[in-house]
Amino acid sequence: MSTLLTAPTRRSASLVVVLLLLYFGAALPASAEPDAGPLPPVVADESLPPDSDSWPSAEPGFLAAPDGWNLTVRAETESIRPVAPLTTSLASREYIVGGTFTGVVRGAGRGKLIGGTLEAGYRIGCGIILDSFGPTGRLGFTPLIRIPFTAPTAGFGFDISAGVQMIARPGQVNIVSVDKKPVKGGDSQIAIHGFRIRIDGCAGQSFIQSYATLTGSTESNDDVTTYLGVAKVV
Repeated sequence: MSTLLTAPTRRSASLVVVLLLLYFGAALPASAEPDAGPLPPVVADESLPPDSDSWPSAEPGFLAAPDGWNLTVRAETESIRPVAPLTTSLASREYIVGGTFTGVVRGAGRGKLIGGTLEAGYRIGCGIILDSFGPTGRLGFTPLIRIPFTAPTAGFGFDISAGVQMIARPGQVNIVSVDKKPVKGGDSQIAIHGFRIRIDGCAGQSFIQSYATLTGSTESNDDVTTYLGVAKVV
């Protein structure tokens, strides 16, 4: 016995099949895109160095002198660390700084190298300088007369005020020379460790910058080059 489906019945059966395919297709994951699972947690890179007081150094100072000598001055292992000032003033700041500064003289100059110097230190840029000119005072004397409805009265009033006069001046750059070493053979080095830098009376933004100046001397000429470190806002 054969079953004959009419056209409306065939359309209804096709619709049921399509709905079943859509339902099971949405419920089952696609084989081309398997479930990757939960994302891995973010882990800090253990190879990164911890936060320290290190201070990056700038490019070395170099001079190819006309007399044939080549001068190079550089810095390494620089550091800076803020510390509590020895005073209680809010305008005082102190830092412990350090670094190794090296001067090298190379070449075959026309004149004989007879010496020179290597100087290392720090430049301090102060934005605004506060100056105090001591205490100020004022004494005033004013007569008072009041006439109410009943009877007139008279008296005297005194005005007394005191304070400290503060004047702000434009900032300036101060040079703190830590050491100056004679150069006898052509190479020299200054190592600074645990040196305290004090900043007093500076308002607003200030800067600290290391420096090292190398001088090579002959009988007829002086060659000078300078290293300037990375300026740090303090």
